[in-house]
Amino acid sequence: MDNMDRNNMIFRITGANVTGKVEKKGSRKILLAVAIILALTLVASWPALLQAAVGCDLNDPGRDVKLLFPESTGFRTFYVSVKDSGGQPLLEKIERALSDRFTGLYETIDVPYTVYEIYRGQEVIGYVHGVNQKGRYGGIQVFLALTPTGTIRGFYVQKITGRSARQFRSPEFGAQFSGLKLKDFSGYQVQAGVETPPGPISRIKNFAPEAEDDFRAILRAVKKNLILMDFLVFNLQEKSPGDAEISGLLSAGQPAGTSRLHSGESR
Repeated sequence: MDNMDRNNMIFRITGANVTGKVEKKGSRKILLAVAIILALTLVASWPALLQAAVGCDLNDPGRDVKLLFPESTGFRTFYVSVKDSGGQPLLEKIERALSDRFTGLYETIDVPYTVYEIYRGQEVIGYVHGVNQKGRYGGIQVFLALTPTGTIRGFYVQKITGRSARQFRSPEFGAQFSGLKLKDFSGYQVQAGVETPPGPISRIKNFAPEAEDDFRAILRAVKKNLILMDFLVFNLQEKSPGDAEISGLLSAGQPAGTSRLHSGESR
C-alpha cells in the first residue's frame, strides 16, 4: 500500500470518527432539550395535577366483593359524580346533609365515584361504595357494603396510615356499623364530632383513643359515603325521568355512567 492510499484510509477512518462524535453530541443536546421541555411542562401542569379528582376503587374487586357478599354471583361497576348528576346545586344539598363543606383533593365536584352493584343471579342484592377521607397521616379509604335499601351490612377500611390502623381495620370495630342507615347519622355533627342527642353513633367505640382524629375522620367518611349513595344512586332510582330534578338519570332502571359487568358465575 503506497503512502497516498494509506493517507486516504487514515482520513476516511478519522473522518468517520469525528462525524460520529458530532452526531453523538448533537443527539445529547436534542435529548437534553426534550428533557427540559418535559420538565417545564410538568411544572406548569403541576397545580392542575394537584387538583385532579381522586376516585376510590377496590384494590381487588373480584376478591373483595366476594368477601363482602359471599352469596354474590357477579357484580357490575358504574361511575357517578356530583358534577354530572346535578352540579353545584346538588353539591350544596350534599354539604347541607353532611353539615360540612366539601374541601380538598378528595372532595372536588368532579370526583368519579365507583359503585359496585352486586348480583345473585339476576337479583341486585346490594352495593359496595368507597370514599377517600383525609386522615391524620394521609388518606383513609372507607368502603361500605350496603343492602339495596341503604343499610350497612359490611364495613371495610382499605387504606389507613398510622399505629392505630390495625384497630380500625379489625372486624370488631367494623361490626359496630352493621345495621346503621343514613338516618342514624342525622344527629351526628361531623365538625364537632358529637351526636345530639346521643344515639347510635355515640355508642360506636373508638378502638384507638390515641387516634381520635382518625376515628372522627372515619365517622365522617361513613356519613359522607351514605349521603353520596343516597343522592347519586338511591334517589335517582326512585325518580322517573319526568320527575327528576337532577341530571345523570337512570336509563331503563340502570344508574348513569360507564359500566362494566363482572361475573363469578353465569347470571
